[in-house]
This record gives sequence, C-alpha cells and structure tokens, in this order.
Amino acid sequence: MTVSLDGYVAGPRDSVDDPMGVGGFRLFNWLDLRNEPGPSGEVYAEVLATRALISGRRTYEHAGHWQGDHHDGVPILVLTHDVPDEPPPGTVSFVTDVHECASKARAAAGDADVMVHGAGAAQALLRAGELDELELHVVPVLLGQGRRLFENLPAEAVELELVRQLSSPDDVDPARRVTHLRYRVRR
Repeated sequence: MTVSLDGYVAGPRDSVDDPMGVGGFRLFNWLDLRNEPGPSGEVYAEVLATRALISGRRTYEHAGHWQGDHHDGVPILVLTHDVPDEPPPGTVSFVTDVHECASKARAAAGDADVMVHGAGAAQALLRAGELDELELHVVPVLLGQGRRLFENLPAEAVELELVRQLSSPDDVDPARRVTHLRYRVRR
C-alpha cells in the first residue's frame, strides 16, 4: 500500500471519477521509477511477481475494475459485502467471507505472495488474523484528509516486526521519493 506520511491512501473526496481524491495521485509519483534500478524498481518487480490479488470493493470500483486484469492474469478476489448480479470481468471473483477470500488467494498464489489493495480489505484481513505482512510505500507528503489506511481497527495493539526498509537515493527528485517498509505481523 502506498500511504502518505500522515496515513492516507487517498486524498479527500475520492470517487469513481476521481479515484485518488484531491492530491492523492501524488502518492504514486514513485512509480515513475518502477523500471529503473534501485529500491523502487526492486519493489515494483516484487509487485509483479505476486500471483493473486485481494482487493476491497471500493478500490476495485475506483480502479475501473482494472479491466478484469491487474497484472499477468492473476486471480483478483474482491472482498465485498454484496455480490453483484452481473458476471465479473476477466479473472475477478467476489468473495463475502474474509477467511475464504484469504484461503482462495493463498491457494491461487501457491508459493508466491498475495497482494492486497484497499484500506478496507487490509483492515478486514488484519482484524481476521489473515494478514502476514504489511508492505508500506511511505511518501513524504501530508495529505491532511482523505481515506486512512488504519481507520477502523479494534483498540487492541497489533505488533509489527520491521523486516525490510528501502529508501529512495538522495539524488532522486523529491517528488518521487519514497521509503518502502515491510513489516511482519507478529502473532
């Protein structure tokens, strides 16, 4: 998940017409370096190596359904409260149970990683004990408002163990700087 320093994954007033909200696309400037050597290129290659994707319904809708293919035809499991009547495009399937969703994603991914998109999906998986790691791409910007990544978690603490930290080199354009943090969820 790409997140602002103050914890937002989208700016204010995000919608299908403005999926990242006001100022939210600033969070993805680091992707301009995705094909370059260095930390952002390394992390992006890992993203493309994932073999399944879990998305929240809101993120799925705001992303235009990824036209049914997020990357390389991987299964896209949309965690939702309501399954639509129309058949989903491409490799998309809708799942209403968080444990079933995680199980299907892990089975589809085999030995590879599963990617999670959306604050709601991440929170649901974390609450259910189904999230093993968090990879946060922290962008040095304060959005001040918008959709928070960790807005609706229970009051009990979730312990995390830092397993990797990669930062943009100092010579990178400040608008493209990011720190990639990977945490293991301690149980």
